Amino acid sequence: MLSTLTRNHNIEQWDAEDVAAWEAGGKDVAKRNLIWSVFAEHVGFSVWSIWSVMVLFMPTDTFGIDPAGKFFLVAVPTLVGAILRIPYTVATARFGGRNWTIFSAVLLLIPTLLTLYFINQPGTSYTTFLVVAAFAGFGGGNFASSMTNINAFYPQRLKGWALGLNAGGGNIGVPVIQLLGLLVIATLGNGYASLICAIYLVLVALAGVGAALNMDNLKNQRADLSYMITALKVPQSWAIAFLYIGTFGSFIGYSFAFGQVLQISFKAGGDTAAQAALHAAQIAFVGPLLGSLARPYGGKWADKIGGSRVTMYVFGAMIAAAVIVAAASTVGDGNGGVPSGAVMVTLVGGFIALFVLSGIGNGSVTKIIPSVFDAKSKSLDVSPASRASWSQNTSGALIGFVGAIGALGGVGINLVLRSSYASTASATTAFWVFMAFYVVCAVVTWAVFLRRPSMRSMSAAAGLDSEVVVEAEALILEAEATEPVGTKSTSASSSARA
Repeated sequence: MLSTLTRNHNIEQWDAEDVAAWEAGGKDVAKRNLIWSVFAEHVGFSVWSIWSVMVLFMPTDTFGIDPAGKFFLVAVPTLVGAILRIPYTVATARFGGRNWTIFSAVLLLIPTLLTLYFINQPGTSYTTFLVVAAFAGFGGGNFASSMTNINAFYPQRLKGWALGLNAGGGNIGVPVIQLLGLLVIATLGNGYASLICAIYLVLVALAGVGAALNMDNLKNQRADLSYMITALKVPQSWAIAFLYIGTFGSFIGYSFAFGQVLQISFKAGGDTAAQAALHAAQIAFVGPLLGSLARPYGGKWADKIGGSRVTMYVFGAMIAAAVIVAAASTVGDGNGGVPSGAVMVTLVGGFIALFVLSGIGNGSVTKIIPSVFDAKSKSLDVSPASRASWSQNTSGALIGFVGAIGALGGVGINLVLRSSYASTASATTAFWVFMAFYVVCAVVTWAVFLRRPSMRSMSAAAGLDSEVVVEAEALILEAEATEPVGTKSTSASSSARA
């Protein structure tokens, strides 16, 4: 049997790889859990990014916070959310996916209520605003628990699409709250930020109730710290985490910063503070929206042609997009810091491209994780069922760690932008730094996941102890795991058999 479901929403046994049971009803159970996991994560992302919207309602002359201070303000919840992703990863296995989704949703009431109160207090100290913003980091942890949970529900052949859809649906919480901010600013003015908080109090409650009524706990799910430690002993795990800085770090960092960059640019072009906020809000949500929608397709393409290949293409394109953004900003600096219409169009176009590409890359990098551990499990001297369990639990544990490290990239983006504006009153230096980082990411992708071990190194490995030989074989298997069926390297397969 695929599962045994009790009245208290506990599934005692779950084997997503059992095709017959999957088709007999397992996929419907997984889909139901996916839908509510997406919704809860969606609300979590919105609350996590709420301060990227709040700063648009905080004119400098009223709140006394300059652009550099605002970049740091939105970096704080990013940092807290990144840290929380590690304990959130193991929480689903410890307490159950359904139970933890309910609890983590209820936690979101704290930052929402605090924001609702203090956004109406312009005389509040900057330190207090930092503390309040830090509580929004609760929403950032939801991603790790949600992804770990859905990873356990779906079979290997569908993980790329399922994880991409889960994460993309969550990511889209960023543009949704930004679009809501636009509607409030455009219709009521910048004095009604509290209305956004009130709406999300209702959505948070709906997420908790929906999870309680429709989600399940998998009793045989394991993703504790021991599995995370096991995953971190694999060198490729650190490479994946680094690449996720380049994809998800870019997405969340730009999502939090894009509105401010636009607001500063429009104000430099002659807008009043209110006009700059409105114009920025009209555009800011588009990038995160397209990036979120692109993420499932990154996972789907990775299922077909390999996560590492898609990731390599993504970083190549991100290098080009970053050059466009940096060049446009450089031209704007040459005009005395006043961007022309052509410069603004180019800047926005380059940013939108970065959002879409980072979304695709999020899906492809996430797909690499289960592919690597599925390949690694082939070297274990255990039963097929034990291999599948080890692969699922280890990859699930790593997803949270990778998500945490990736989110730190968002902190880095906001801090680099803050430093760039503070020292040069421009973001140009930051854009060139981002471009250089994407070059490094492309090199790492090729070196770790696309470059084949040479025949000489394989022959040398054959003369070493069995553990080293097993590792060498697993390296080839993981390379094959990220290739489409029918295009696997014959020489690599032959070397593995040898």
